[in-house]
Amino acid sequence: MSREKRQRRQAPETRFNPVPAGLEGGQYRPLSEQDVQRIHQAALTVLERTGVEIVESECRQILHRAGARVDKSRNRVFIPRGMVEAALKTANRDVVLYSKDGRFDLHLRGKRVHLGTGGAAIHIIDLDSGDVRPTRLQDLYDIGRLVDVLDNIHFYLRAVVAQDVPNEDIDINTFYACLTATNKHVMGGCYYPEKVAEIKRLGVMIAGSEEAFLARPFLSFNLGWMISPLRFAPETTETLTAAVRAGIPVALVSAPQAGATSPASLVGTLVQTIAEELAGLTYVQLLRPGHPTLLGGMPLVSDLRTGNIVGGAAEMALMNAASAQMCQFYGLPVYSSSALSDSKIPDAQAGFEKGLTTAVVALAGAQYNHHSAGMLESMLAVAFEQYIIDDDINGQAMRLVRGLEVTEESLSLDVIDEVCNGEGHYLGHPQTYRLMRTEYHYPHTADRGTRQDWLSAGALDMRERARRRARNILQSHFPEIIPPEVDRRLRAEFNILLPREAMTAPG
Repeated sequence: MSREKRQRRQAPETRFNPVPAGLEGGQYRPLSEQDVQRIHQAALTVLERTGVEIVESECRQILHRAGARVDKSRNRVFIPRGMVEAALKTANRDVVLYSKDGRFDLHLRGKRVHLGTGGAAIHIIDLDSGDVRPTRLQDLYDIGRLVDVLDNIHFYLRAVVAQDVPNEDIDINTFYACLTATNKHVMGGCYYPEKVAEIKRLGVMIAGSEEAFLARPFLSFNLGWMISPLRFAPETTETLTAAVRAGIPVALVSAPQAGATSPASLVGTLVQTIAEELAGLTYVQLLRPGHPTLLGGMPLVSDLRTGNIVGGAAEMALMNAASAQMCQFYGLPVYSSSALSDSKIPDAQAGFEKGLTTAVVALAGAQYNHHSAGMLESMLAVAFEQYIIDDDINGQAMRLVRGLEVTEESLSLDVIDEVCNGEGHYLGHPQTYRLMRTEYHYPHTADRGTRQDWLSAGALDMRERARRRARNILQSHFPEIIPPEVDRRLRAEFNILLPREAMTAPG
């Protein structure tokens, strides 16, 4: 394929999107102002009285020097209220997660809503065979190409674990596969502290200089530094420390599971979640005040009959909406979660669970809502067609977030008067033509035609329509995100395992 044809095919489609990323949420508030204050004070009490477990380490020394009390016999660190309040004063309230070309920057201030991928799935439903198989590096690249063209998936958090890559190469290859697939912001984990510098080097080489990369870092880390209940994970805390010192944005991931690693009381779980997040925020502010940080409290729930984690429950949506509201109280962005369906395939269960949880958390104003596309089987699996379906769901959820704009024009007094006095009809009125693309959001895969139209098109269900669209994208969309000369230098510098031929159109 010629370069001219490739560039023409990749040119972004210019059209008005009635539900753009960053719409202002916050319409749903499960907590009263008094509730918020009580939970905040309870979380401070937990940190001051119960404390957090931190083994002997640089992290513990830093907290101790700043005024935290340390009980060495139990490895417990007690963080006074004043330390937390000081950290909240210096925390960054205007976090931006940048995209490489500037078109998809995520401004996380206020209650601006963004929906994207998430997870570290180990299973994927093969698009051709329909069988479940282990995830691999190629899947990261292929999912990224879907994300690149789906309007209502606003960022790419690495979705699967590349199980065909050796541990020593997994971090760099994960970020490479994601960054070469989409211009949208890429977030991922980092298994080893020493790999932070390597990933930063990757970003610097793509950006052209360290100055350019640090001015607009287009990658970030989500780090599960906290093991609930209230215990800092030693090695991941070292990775967090390295990431902050490297100037790379971080999400502080804490995911206590109600009834298992946190109280069965949903409010008690929220208190523990906030306490864990404030402990992490305090540490980050001691390392580098104002560092771009997302409070990553994403409380989970259990089916107490079995002890299994439950992703598609109303309680899950409620808890993450409440977590978003707490972070709004602090004026800080939240790394929230929705659409963690427990269904094993893209079916009716997946649809209702995803629609419910995504709508609730988006309406709560969660700024960075991951897991909102692709996930199945309680975070264990993804499906290519599910990303297509979830993009449709996300578009409808964002239309709810947008709400209604009451203006002199939208009140439509003259239009009502004209039509009711015999001047035409609403369907043919100029206002209808003017608003049909701006007032309404139209799905791309959900069917709204007549039964006859549906039968004439093959009587396909939504899953099959989504599967065909995913296949079409993966056969045709091979974006050239990184210039060839830069890619050659990356491959000379790092052990890149994704073959070049896997990144070009057949023929």
